[in-house]
Amino acid sequence: MALSVRDLDLAGKRVFVRVDFNVPLDETGTKITSDKRLRASLPTIQYALDRGAALILASHLGRPKGKPDPKMSLKPVAARLEELLGRSVIMAPDCVGPAVPPAAAGQVLLLENLRFHAGEEKNDAEFSRKLASLCDVYVNDAFGSAHRAHASTVGMTAFVPWKAAGLLMEQELRYLSMAVSNPARPYVAILGGAKVSDKIEVMTNLLKLVDRLLVGGAMAYTFLKSLGTGVGRSLVEDDKLDLARELLNAWSGKLRLPSDHVVAAELKPGAENKVVDGVDQPIPGGWMGVDIGPQTVAGYSSEIAGARMIVWNGPMGVFEMEPFARGTVELAKAVAASGATSIVGGGDSEKAIQTAGVADRITHISTGGGASLEFLAGQTLPGVAVLE
Repeated sequence: MALSVRDLDLAGKRVFVRVDFNVPLDETGTKITSDKRLRASLPTIQYALDRGAALILASHLGRPKGKPDPKMSLKPVAARLEELLGRSVIMAPDCVGPAVPPAAAGQVLLLENLRFHAGEEKNDAEFSRKLASLCDVYVNDAFGSAHRAHASTVGMTAFVPWKAAGLLMEQELRYLSMAVSNPARPYVAILGGAKVSDKIEVMTNLLKLVDRLLVGGAMAYTFLKSLGTGVGRSLVEDDKLDLARELLNAWSGKLRLPSDHVVAAELKPGAENKVVDGVDQPIPGGWMGVDIGPQTVAGYSSEIAGARMIVWNGPMGVFEMEPFARGTVELAKAVAASGATSIVGGGDSEKAIQTAGVADRITHISTGGGASLEFLAGQTLPGVAVLE
């Protein structure tokens, strides 16, 4: 079990907090278009400041390929963080070396993009030592990067005497652990998205744990085609048909597929669309599945209403196009109304929660898409393992 930042004496210590400030920027690279990740880090930052720490914040942003790129500088982050904290944030011109000013108690120092150095993603030992030399205490609050074995998430921890999980990391691990260890029942998982291949490991692991797994999104058509159902021009992974068939045979009592579909002739907002009924009724040639149908929404909502634990990752259709968002939004409302412990991960699922106006009725919205999937798949996250 990892130590919590609350278990450590931070007064007067140089505290390095690995945060996830990989925020979206506008085309100019100068304006943040969503500060959600900054806000998620505030409890840990404020906790350390309130206890007299000299605070050093570090993050990556984008994929600068191991060298400086002005369009991926963290300078816009420093400006927005100052506004959120109501105090000065010192922006370091680099993340290691003589250009990094010493951190003082009560100050907030934001290092420049970690990935401006190739040693970050390579988990280079020398780069790790340089990062570790900046601090006395290491705190990881970047759950979204915990599945990466990089210098700032793994390597530097070998050279720091004290290491702990931040408050956000702690919260993520608490809720996700509930989903894989002795979950409340009935336990329902909802998986959507485009590809079976993206979710196969989490699906295989969850099928061992849940009472029902509800499948939606384009991945449903790979399963339906494996049963011999005509799927028209719907997106299908033909190389995963045998695997889909094996899963259906092994878990037929748990795995549910859509019983009707919203289909469209073209993938565009104004496209002609209609509902095709019945799990055995083929989608006509020239048409493609773009959302779960009303019959499926009702059936899935009924399963959700009786659940005490719900995990959801991935949309039920082409959610970004309003005419095809209904299935995803309706399930979001059903999850919120269920009263279950609900854990939602993945950008599109979170957008559905926001669009449906029910974010305040979801127990936990995960900040780490890839990390949460790997955790739910039963994998050990390198950035968590080094804290234990």
